[in-house]
Amino acid sequence: MEQNILIIGGNGLVGKAISRILTSRNPHLIVFIGGRKGGKTDKDLKIDVTDPSSLKVILEKKIRLIILSVNDKEDHVLRFAMNHQIDYLDITKPTPALVKAYDIAGRSDINSRIVFSSGWMGGIVPALVNTLSDSGDINEVKLFVYYSVKDLAGESSAHFMAENVAVPFVHYKNDKPVSIRHFLDTEVFNFSFGIGNRSAYNFDVPDLYILNKIERISDVSVKMTYNSKFITWLLGSFQYLRIYNILSLKERKMIFGSSGNGDQAVFEIVVDDPSGQKELSLQSEKGQAELTALSAVLHAEELLRNPHENNVYFSHQLHDPLSLMEQLNAYDSININVTQ
Repeated sequence: MEQNILIIGGNGLVGKAISRILTSRNPHLIVFIGGRKGGKTDKDLKIDVTDPSSLKVILEKKIRLIILSVNDKEDHVLRFAMNHQIDYLDITKPTPALVKAYDIAGRSDINSRIVFSSGWMGGIVPALVNTLSDSGDINEVKLFVYYSVKDLAGESSAHFMAENVAVPFVHYKNDKPVSIRHFLDTEVFNFSFGIGNRSAYNFDVPDLYILNKIERISDVSVKMTYNSKFITWLLGSFQYLRIYNILSLKERKMIFGSSGNGDQAVFEIVVDDPSGQKELSLQSEKGQAELTALSAVLHAEELLRNPHENNVYFSHQLHDPLSLMEQLNAYDSININVTQ
């Protein structure tokens, strides 16, 4: 059986990285690239997620798996995949869009594998959380994110922050949603990999929803710090003074839209369970785009390799947690440390 894969958004930063990693590890696969402008080869397909009629080419090319790495606000690709029994892997959605798409899939007849992988760095955090608890009875998870403005980052995360920085979101305490805002409620955390003590602030990622609603962990929080202490303080001050509320979307995009030439990305998971506190630190030496792309490739390989039933999944549910951690750690630019 042909294994034809389509990466929609394959001309973007993360999409290109997915294509590079996937084809280097799986030279037998036929990988098509979907984009609004098409391309020069027969592997470049003209696909616009805002135009459902452009998706017909997916059937012509006998695509087996769609990897979506571009924002599809109306979920046209999701509906197309479900209607035509095509496997689907989405790495793009912020929390509100993820909840909406998950609800759409949950109310549909499913005859393929529908996988949501929109958590931090390609949806790997919940699996790594599950490597830290033998009992599975986890009381609390804290995720701390270190983001460098020097990192070579794509537009999607910057645009998300610009659109949502003034919008309240929730974390979970005692299994109840608590409304909070970005870049407030400082907590000092000692980051690994030479970063040291940094003030970290509220940040919204889909793992808040996934860890509480799917993994049933009662207390979940996420906080972020930037490589520049001044920038971290400045963003918090803007939120405290409600300056974001009076800025235009264009002005907010200018604040969050910087992208450097490359730097490390780091996140830290702290888990509390009846046996005590454990911590996992992960460093991607090549930045967040590389790690997000690698995560998407590992999920795709799992779908292609193993006969998971037709169903709706979050990507961590495809894997044995320890096996996924070992695959991540084996990649040459990923470093993982676990402490207790």
